[in-house]
Amino acid sequence: MLNIVITLIIGLILSPAYATTFELEDADTRVVGHNLIVYSHHEDTLLDIGRAFDIGYSEIVNANPGLDPWLPGENQRVVVPNRYILPDAPHVGIVINLAEMRLYYYPKTNKNERQKVITHPIGVGREGWTTPIGKTKIIQRIKDPTWTPPASILAEHLEKGDPLPKVVPAGPDNPLGAFAMRLGMPGYLLHGTNRPFGVGMRVSHGCIRLFPEDIEHLFGIVALNTPVEILYQPDKAGLLDNHLYLEAHDVQMDLDLRQGNNMTPMVSAILKAQNEILSDDEFPFAEKMVRLHTGMVKRVNQDQEMMVNDVWFVHTGLTQNAKIKLAQASAHLNVNDSFWPLRRAAEGEVVLGPFDTQQQANERVIALKKVTDILAWTALVSSDAL
Repeated sequence: MLNIVITLIIGLILSPAYATTFELEDADTRVVGHNLIVYSHHEDTLLDIGRAFDIGYSEIVNANPGLDPWLPGENQRVVVPNRYILPDAPHVGIVINLAEMRLYYYPKTNKNERQKVITHPIGVGREGWTTPIGKTKIIQRIKDPTWTPPASILAEHLEKGDPLPKVVPAGPDNPLGAFAMRLGMPGYLLHGTNRPFGVGMRVSHGCIRLFPEDIEHLFGIVALNTPVEILYQPDKAGLLDNHLYLEAHDVQMDLDLRQGNNMTPMVSAILKAQNEILSDDEFPFAEKMVRLHTGMVKRVNQDQEMMVNDVWFVHTGLTQNAKIKLAQASAHLNVNDSFWPLRRAAEGEVVLGPFDTQQQANERVIALKKVTDILAWTALVSSDAL
């Protein structure tokens, strides 16, 4: 056990600064990650929890329809949708799915290495300023960018009584954030933001915005001429352990001409995933997924995630700063024997446990906050992650 703990700690300290990274088992892997449940603190918003797990606004809110996004309350069960079906596209460069407002980056691998995928939430163009679909590439990388608003945006702000300067200098008030990567599509960028709450929403003028920590990470590893494919796939399907998983997102009317809950795209995705249609017992489940379009990845005929409800853990989110602090403080907090590896976890993802009761896990959360100032949550994980 000691060797496992040492390996985990070294891995936490040496792994990339910030990334939600999954290693693909083989070239056919389509489903990655695992969903979990965390129990909120009184000061949490759903956006706080989402950002700690690298999840955007729509993802975390749609997964928790019964909770107030701004004041969920103390000790509320918050579903963290950390399972993804990869878009139906080659595992090359950057793939952006406008429907789910998420970016996937497939870094180049060396011989005999498994392919990895790095995924981050994004904000995209609102209706009337739709982010264009197509293939392009990264043509420029800019640190501390200035912003020159086009005439159309200047006019829009002037009409609202909120005039913009002709050039917005680099700094904390710049809407592009601290890092930007220009696409071959004229006028479009991948960039940071000074308004992180817009990540996971359709709020931009067409550019693709990321959390500041996510664009900083990508900026450090994405090279010039990296291919970028922007697509629109609201309905996805994939196999995991011979079980079919589905994912359905809201239809964006400026990109999708479908009327009502048209099942054709979902049926096409299912046929690509398993080369056979759903049974009569399974089809109503797929119809419900398309009708509700929550974006949650669910196994067919398993409406609720199968959580292990009597085994408790402590989760520190997916931010590397927390992981480094946790590793450095492990001996002081006497948690060396509590590190627990999860199946299908993000690279470097760590939980502490298992604990027999929620109270025991809560006590460890309080201890972490006192000693290390680490944000942590009492958590339940899905059965296939243990």
